[in-house]
Amino acid sequence: MGIDVVVEGLTKTFGRQTIWQDVTLTLPAGEISVMLGPSGTGKTVFLKAIVGLLRPDAGRVLVDGVDMANSRERDVYEARKLFGLLFQDGALFGSMTLFDNIAFPLREHTRKKESEIRRIVMERMDTVGLAGAERKLPGEISGGMRKRAGLARALVLDPQIILCDEPDSGLDPVRTSYLSQLLIDINTELDATMLIVTHNLDIATTVPDNMGMLFCRDLVAFGPREVLLTSEEPVVEQFLGGHRAGPIGMSEEKDRATIAREASHGLVAGPPTRRTVAPQLQPTPGLPVRRAVQRRRDRVRGLLDSLPPAARAAVEADLSGVPDGDTLVRTRPLSTYDGGAPA
Repeated sequence: MGIDVVVEGLTKTFGRQTIWQDVTLTLPAGEISVMLGPSGTGKTVFLKAIVGLLRPDAGRVLVDGVDMANSRERDVYEARKLFGLLFQDGALFGSMTLFDNIAFPLREHTRKKESEIRRIVMERMDTVGLAGAERKLPGEISGGMRKRAGLARALVLDPQIILCDEPDSGLDPVRTSYLSQLLIDINTELDATMLIVTHNLDIATTVPDNMGMLFCRDLVAFGPREVLLTSEEPVVEQFLGGHRAGPIGMSEEKDRATIAREASHGLVAGPPTRRTVAPQLQPTPGLPVRRAVQRRRDRVRGLLDSLPPAARAAVEADLSGVPDGDTLVRTRPLSTYDGGAPA
């Protein structure tokens, strides 16, 4: 089973630029979480801080009793073995075959015999749909295959925490759909704590148990997926709707005069209407029930009184056994937004 990742008061600056400040959240053990945010909000930097690859200016990250931000390098190195990391481009060694790329963590961090390494690598390659491609070089395969090879490498040590940095980048919608299902199935199999950074709304709305969003140096929100999916926060509605009107601009944030000018020209969404919260993906038939599901339900029962009414209604429907897709909540339909898509 995965373990909690506790982030407390995390702040990071580069020179005079504050990337994010006072970020506090907990990634619940064994659950899937997604972090959203416009480009340039420091989501990748946040992942690097969690795994101890980048030291923040303030705050701490607690993983199995180790503070990844402030502990001795030796302790951080050992705790890092609990992680599986999937980078945006797969981060494969170009001169190594896929087999050797995926075997690398096992050869580097364990004393397993080559026969055992081969068994593990072939199992993970089969898991991500790369059986038969073990002798290929990264330059001989597609970007989607490289991404899956990177995921297989992230899984070979049976990690308790999996961090995925934009796993969908460069993938077409069909491959993204397969990837979404694969992430759910991996969580079902490993029961690992997962954090996915993505811009893809299909992944964001159908895969996670929890959702968060970074914007303008702050954590806008983090909690059960229903909180963001029913949010009336302007920045959340703009991001999920994919329209121009709102706080997000080409340079991340707009000044108040620009927002007021957009409003005067009618570049705002209409009054809130009702649409459904997309149902969460289920494991592929034949796999067991995700163990995180019941743990999450037990956990959110204690949060109900603190949730906004729309989010609470969606959570209560889930707790009563009504599929999320049958739960109507107050929000704006994507079709009313400039640049949006039909709901």
